[in-house]
Amino acid sequence: MAISRKIGRPDLFITMTCNPKWPEIQRYLKSLPKGLTANDIPHFTCRLFYQKILSLIKDLENVFGTVRAYVYTIEFQKRGLPHMHFLVTLKNKLLNADDIDNFIRAEIPDKSKFPKLWYKVTKHMLHGPRTDSML
Repeated sequence: MAISRKIGRPDLFITMTCNPKWPEIQRYLKSLPKGLTANDIPHFTCRLFYQKILSLIKDLENVFGTVRAYVYTIEFQKRGLPHMHFLVTLKNKLLNADDIDNFIRAEIPDKSKFPKLWYKVTKHMLHGPRTDSML
């Protein structure tokens, strides 16, 4: 709340969860004894997660322009991997739904036009019970 009083309301609320299937984690696990998982290497997963946060901040500035302020918290969920809640206040405010729609979409890409993107969205961005007929 103190940041909001000083800087203004946040423009973005982002969550990010460490993915045990990230290539960096999978490569590192291959160098270790069989049977270990991402949960067994917190020193590596936390360091990698922090690097991904720094990358996200740079990406946000490349897409949205100057970031005036941000704050995040990291928690460790049931499987032991980090999860982040991230509030971002932008210099150039997103003023209405059209501004937001220029940057953010919640749709499944056309499989025939964008097969790689379709695969990533349907594999990593859909949660909960679903059937193939929903795609």
